[in-house]
Amino acid sequence: MANQEDGISRGFYSGLVDFSGVIKPRGYFRQSLWSDKPMIYIGTYISNRWNNNKLSIDALPSWNYRDNQIIKVVCYTNAFKARLELNGEVVGEEKNYNSDTGIISWDIPYKSGKLEAIGLNNDNKEVSRYTITSSKRPYALKAKTETNLINRDKGVAQIMVEVVDENGIPVMLSDNEITCSISGPGKVLGLEAGNNRDMVDYTDNKQRVFQGKIAIYIQAVGKTVPYKC
Repeated sequence: MANQEDGISRGFYSGLVDFSGVIKPRGYFRQSLWSDKPMIYIGTYISNRWNNNKLSIDALPSWNYRDNQIIKVVCYTNAFKARLELNGEVVGEEKNYNSDTGIISWDIPYKSGKLEAIGLNNDNKEVSRYTITSSKRPYALKAKTETNLINRDKGVAQIMVEVVDENGIPVMLSDNEITCSISGPGKVLGLEAGNNRDMVDYTDNKQRVFQGKIAIYIQAVGKTVPYKC
């Protein structure tokens, strides 16, 4: 275990993906520096006098704050420039890519809704877009199979489960505990939410989500296995 400044941890925080395989914000930042494929990402955090001149590469894609609270929005992109829109209206003027920091940023007052960053090329044509949306309270679970993380020889699959609100919007602030069970010829191998500070037994079938997500690893024993969470 690594000993981080903020407490005991299962590992260091400097990686580009977490333990569940989810790309971290800094993973998107590196992608903006290294990838030729058009990409854009936005993360947010509360703007104050302590961080006003600091641009984080670890900003989470969350859009849930108090009304009129000043929020710093940071954009990681390889586009020539970008602008910021909230509910279809421009709230962040077009800014050119900053080659010194690799980050474009805006400070805007919070208002709930859909926040979008639009990446533009030198001809003002849209080349990339990234959206985050304000969520309500946790309501349901949404599951999908990660097809690139299936071991067919051993019958193992990774199921990504996400907490969503009544409108199907991801709830990043959720840390709800979930229980996974299987009916049929199969078994749960373990659960991994990607939280470095969570020291529970990951081979158990009960665990808290982290930032609204958790990965579940199941193995078929015989025929295809229906699962439920």
